[in-house]
Amino acid sequence: MPKRKNEAPANGKATKKRAISDDEAHQNFHKGLFDSKVLDGYTNYYAESQPYKHAVIQNLVNDQLLRNVRNEIREHISFTPKETDIYKIHQSGDLANLDGLDDSALKRLPSLLTLRDSLYSSAFRKYLSSITQSGPLSGVKTDMAVNVYTPGCHLLCHDDVIGSRRVSWILYLLDPDIQWKPEWGGALRLYPTEHLKTPDGDEVKVPQPDFSLSIPPAWNQLSFFTVQPGESFHDVEEVYRRSVEEKIEEDGGRIRMAISGWFHIPQEGEEGYEEGLEEKLAEKSSLAQLQGGKADIFDEPQAQWVDNPDWEEQAKQEEDDELTENEIDFLIKYMNPNYLTPDTVEELSKMFSDESSLRLAEFLSNKFSARLRTYLESKDHEKTPSLPTNPYHKDSKVGVARPPHKHRYLYRQAIQPIPTTPYPENDAMTPYDDLVDVLFPHPAFLKWISLVTGITLTKSNIFARRFRRGLDYTLATAYEEEDPQLEVCLGITPSKGWGDEDEEPEEEEAPQQNGNSSSSSKSKKKNGKAPVPEPKPEEEVGGYEMYMAGEDADDVPNVSSEPSTSTGAGQRRKAKADPAIYKSAADDEDDGILFSQPAAWNNMAIVLRDQGVLRFTKYVSRSAKGDRWDVCAEYGVEFGEDEDDDEED
Repeated sequence: MPKRKNEAPANGKATKKRAISDDEAHQNFHKGLFDSKVLDGYTNYYAESQPYKHAVIQNLVNDQLLRNVRNEIREHISFTPKETDIYKIHQSGDLANLDGLDDSALKRLPSLLTLRDSLYSSAFRKYLSSITQSGPLSGVKTDMAVNVYTPGCHLLCHDDVIGSRRVSWILYLLDPDIQWKPEWGGALRLYPTEHLKTPDGDEVKVPQPDFSLSIPPAWNQLSFFTVQPGESFHDVEEVYRRSVEEKIEEDGGRIRMAISGWFHIPQEGEEGYEEGLEEKLAEKSSLAQLQGGKADIFDEPQAQWVDNPDWEEQAKQEEDDELTENEIDFLIKYMNPNYLTPDTVEELSKMFSDESSLRLAEFLSNKFSARLRTYLESKDHEKTPSLPTNPYHKDSKVGVARPPHKHRYLYRQAIQPIPTTPYPENDAMTPYDDLVDVLFPHPAFLKWISLVTGITLTKSNIFARRFRRGLDYTLATAYEEEDPQLEVCLGITPSKGWGDEDEEPEEEEAPQQNGNSSSSSKSKKKNGKAPVPEPKPEEEVGGYEMYMAGEDADDVPNVSSEPSTSTGAGQRRKAKADPAIYKSAADDEDDGILFSQPAAWNNMAIVLRDQGVLRFTKYVSRSAKGDRWDVCAEYGVEFGEDEDDDEED
């Protein structure tokens, strides 16, 4: 974890910042930057900008100084690839605060120190304050880091609101001799917000699912904006992989290097310091978070819970209860028959009792899955991705999940409960309709889920998702209800290349001949936790589903005021702590992963999710060979007395 900006240097020495005169600072910036006409131009630009106040300054710094900075970074700073639900980047080691470096390291970075001292000089702080009308900015609390985005790297939607931040900025250090093309990605993208009123009359801001402004990176370009709770939503577009025909010499490898950071409110002893202001800002931020909670009613999709009217009767049934002949006749039209035999159901029930999760390969029958795959392959590369509606229920709810600081994907909610009149057996219904609106909501399927988990299911919420390449994801949120929830996800991604095809199961863990591969190597746990499939780096395209252990609030001091990383992603509401960095070349510690499932064809995951457990679906890279498709169900659960005791254990 990078050194926090407010920590003292490890060697206990005083700060290494040095104040520089206005004249000295001016010399380190582009000639003419401080002219009054130039300042007025940027001030007007900022005041009129949309979707929220921001500005872009081209050729900010003296060109030779910035070239020297870039060379120093490349020669003397190492970077570690890191990944969470919200980002995939290469982070500099101990540069959250340059003052934390020892003297020998600082001697190798003279130009970087000069740049830092110039950016936080009195002259430039006043210049930026005049443009943004933000009030005085601190020159003591410096906050900058170096991040590198290589092809596949990205940072998803967030608002940068943490602690005493006042202005967010990013200065690009791309290859100065190769002009960056917008089609390479890596743009800073700003999201508009819509002002809505709740039924109680509260006004809330809701970010829209799509950005309205894209600012491509450029050498020596500074982008900045005022940090505003619930409004300054932005992301960093994925840096896209080059085509096979392109040569690395033509684009410099598409390395998006930048220094980014924040200007803070004045600290004690500085001009403009206001006692208690930081606490007021924290309260305002917390209030905005609470107001954001009221906006949950505008989230899409909203859960459509349907009660299981027979759950109390089912709870009284004996443990050896089996599927009836009629139930098997229905399920066998869709499911692999091996999963319907009493022996397999009993075996799965025992495995679930031990692990609280199952991973089932080849879940659908060969005949039905072949029809479904043919249909989905025909949809997978359509020009405008969509989810079809049921021809007999054209008003079924479909749309784009929002807000983007939580999730974005195409969704379709199942028709529940299933109609009392059976659907006509004709070509109007696609196999996708059959899966979403017939199999998943059917009482026979509900009973099968109950049998293989040994849990009584009281209600259900069923929906289908499509994660579009280069667009979609879900960010980690903690499950907050006191009682556990059973979650089922059937992966129906028809394309390949998601990172698990090349894995060879160990000989003693080979799947059984009855088709039950829930005991394959991918479901075995190390230290009680399921390993993440490790695809080849050049093939990794995201799209995997991840469950992670959440941290207790008692273990995370000051989570509301400290950033989790130098990306600025910050603390997300409804999670007590940001997800741990689960993939880092420099981190061999326990990563907190409980269960993972790559995007795949015809694989089902069943997970009992406890309070506080985080879940997310990783952003799908534009270089994926197709979209990620799945059908999900969430179930309310009821445990018997013995099962309650097991849960407590």
